Amino acid sequence: MSVEGNRPRDLEGWSAASTSGALSQSDVREFQRLGFLALTGWCTDDECAAMRNRASAIVRDFDPASHASVFSTTDQTRTTDEYFLASGNGVSCFFEEKALRADGTLTVEKEVAINKIGHAMHDLDDVFRAFSRSDKVKRLMESLSMSKPTPVQSMYIFKQPSIGGEVVPHQDSTFLNTSPATCIGIWLALEDCTVENGCLFALPGTPPVARVMTVDYPGGSRKIEFIGANPTHDLDAAHALEVPAGTLVLLHGANVHFSRANTSAKSRHAYSVHFVSGDAAWKPTNWLQRSNDFPFTPL
Repeated sequence: MSVEGNRPRDLEGWSAASTSGALSQSDVREFQRLGFLALTGWCTDDECAAMRNRASAIVRDFDPASHASVFSTTDQTRTTDEYFLASGNGVSCFFEEKALRADGTLTVEKEVAINKIGHAMHDLDDVFRAFSRSDKVKRLMESLSMSKPTPVQSMYIFKQPSIGGEVVPHQDSTFLNTSPATCIGIWLALEDCTVENGCLFALPGTPPVARVMTVDYPGGSRKIEFIGANPTHDLDAAHALEVPAGTLVLLHGANVHFSRANTSAKSRHAYSVHFVSGDAAWKPTNWLQRSNDFPFTPL
């Protein structure tokens, strides 16, 4: 895989710029062709710092003794505890797999033990709500002809130094299902992203969604299952999205993407929000569900 600056030499048109948020027709066509698009200069250094500082404050106020929930980036069938399944209604912290010993004690300081914060930050936290529901993001979704763009999931991802785990190849529509499929993700680099600290990798294209995660809501065993075979991918064909802080990566719900473990001494913070069309049906078997008094609302 050959990278020159932030642009793979054999992949033209994967980055663009937009001051208003709206995409040109040529940029929309490139996104539809590739399944991803990097929008440079989306946020200023100060805007990135504000989100990093807010995430630090959330972690500072988090009591590890209250919930020792681990988010597995390699085996999502393990994330079946009630804390995880209820996180669509709150702002919850999840540990890295390597951050907890068998007895539940931390192997590192709390500040570098958290894998991510999720999953309703876009509605419940003022700083992340302001970004997620900004006019700029709304214009971006309108450029993609999404009807009633509705944020349903948000995550602050730390990719901690040395222990930040890999995220296996996946399609976002596996986890966030509507009928018809409408999922689109935005992923904001809050720090410079390199191969060494676990940047995103993406395979060009939007193949059919191979698997669907289901949960037997509203009761039963609460077991997470996957419908469909686990596909194999030619990871040598993936492109490293090495981007500077402030870049927004747009991801189609059917695009296959992943990240490798962070083996460096530098973190790789990012903030991600997933949108679906408010005109599409949110499936009752989705793992992420809202309580009746906290509905999803469009931008």
